[in-house]
Amino acid sequence: MANYPTPHINAKPGDFGKTVLMPGDPLRSKFIAETFLESPVLVNNVRGVQGYTGTYKGTKVSVMASGMGIPSIGIYSYELYNFFEVDNIIRVGSCGGYADKVNLRDIIIAQGACTDSNFMTQFHLPGVFAPIADYTLLQTAVDAAKELGFTNTHVGNILSSDRFYGDDAELPEEMKAKNLWKKMGVLGVEMESAALYANAARCGKKALGIFTCSDHLFKTEFTTAEERQNSFTDMMKLALEVAVKMEER
Repeated sequence: MANYPTPHINAKPGDFGKTVLMPGDPLRSKFIAETFLESPVLVNNVRGVQGYTGTYKGTKVSVMASGMGIPSIGIYSYELYNFFEVDNIIRVGSCGGYADKVNLRDIIIAQGACTDSNFMTQFHLPGVFAPIADYTLLQTAVDAAKELGFTNTHVGNILSSDRFYGDDAELPEEMKAKNLWKKMGVLGVEMESAALYANAARCGKKALGIFTCSDHLFKTEFTTAEERQNSFTDMMKLALEVAVKMEER
């Protein structure tokens, strides 16, 4: 058993709701809490990683940042699942688009998370683990998106990459990473969800990633840092609706 606070979360059991929304950016966490939650309370601010708990439509919900990359979300999701009685983590973040059918500001619900990371080696599996979302969260999100009238929603695989800057510029175009993943039907790229899905599986908990396409690697389209921090509200509303529906189950 862990003593409280943990090394990365200055809170105690009961401070978090059963469902935690997890953006990467602490300022996005603050934005979600102040925009959507009733009576939000700051429950964690270790290293500036802000975590809040409040209510949404009468349901206790938390939102806490994960930081950038698989190692960072690996730490925070592990502690939330194992030490703070959290059952569901919904990652809400930006992603780069790969697929032609994905456009700027479209929503991607990630049923699976491919990865180029070595994160899975810690589980000593005699094969390759396929990180996938919890089906109940996934189906709930798909249904909620329809109820909200969102027509720009895609469901499929994303890539959780360890690299933001790749060193493949000198390779032939068909051998560059983005082209190879696109060829396999991957919708977009981000940097966290594979670890989240793996930790959820190991802990017997639930996880889902919901993304807004912030830029497209084949269409030279992008959003600003301020837009990524303070907009993408459809994605946030969708995740909050999922939290409410999970509480009703």
